[in-house]
Amino acid sequence: MRATNAPASRRRRRRWLQAAKGFRLRRSKLYRYAKDALDHGRQYAYRDRKNKKRSFRGLWNVRINAAARAGEGEEAITYSRLIEGLKAANVALNRKVLADVAALDAPAFAELVKLARVALKGKAANN
Repeated sequence: MRATNAPASRRRRRRWLQAAKGFRLRRSKLYRYAKDALDHGRQYAYRDRKNKKRSFRGLWNVRINAAARAGEGEEAITYSRLIEGLKAANVALNRKVLADVAALDAPAFAELVKLARVALKGKAANN
């Protein structure tokens, strides 16, 4: 007689169908289609966990740039000059924190811009 390992197979298939709960039509009812749908979904999830980090960093850069350029006349600075100045001033804030400060605390961000400007002048004087 052929041994099918039925209990383990049934348990495994039930697990896949349980994971596909909420999918529509045969993707939630039939093992073959549920497995394919879950495989694709998990690939997209893995890929998009990486893309999420990329897109958030881009968003932070846009917010920092908008806040940096929002100053009037002499107070306006570009994103790249701001980052260069902050590095020269040894300010160790990442872009996520800078974007939060830019959005929520304009006076503190203005101080950071002044700090970057002073560091840039010092850097230019040294060269």
